[in-house]
Amino acid sequence: MKVIFNVIKGPCLTEKSNILQETQGTVAFKVDPRANKIEIKQAVEELFNVKVAEVKTANMRGKKKRVGLKSIGKTNDWKKAYVTLSEGEINFLEEL
Repeated sequence: MKVIFNVIKGPCLTEKSNILQETQGTVAFKVDPRANKIEIKQAVEELFNVKVAEVKTANMRGKKKRVGLKSIGKTNDWKKAYVTLSEGEINFLEEL
């Protein structure tokens, strides 16, 4: 298993993730693009001491950005994980 701090990069705080957090108990994380669902589940359970019910992942493409007048650059690709907590688990991001 990879080091858990290398798997989870940080929380993904967007309007969509806040709505999912309040309604379904789902939390969004930015994760390592090479991590799979099993590694993500183990890392979240070990890091936050919660029980994970489900993990969904999405590969996010980097956006094209203009750099200067003529050249066009691109931001990095990254991976997002939606982690659904089991019934009865408290939302751990509100405590931080």
